[in-house]
Amino acid sequence: MTLLFNLLSTDYGLTSLAVIVFVLGMSVFFYSYFKRKMDEDAKNAGE
Repeated sequence: MTLLFNLLSTDYGLTSLAVIVFVLGMSVFFYSYFKRKMDEDAKNAGE
């Protein structure tokens, strides 16, 4: 319980939480971006 309290109520906990959320969001963005580019490249190679 102390860990959760520190994560949500201290400045270093909130900064850590912000970094975790940012990295997860960035990974979703990169996955979708690279997947879209690979699909476009596969479509162009088949023409």
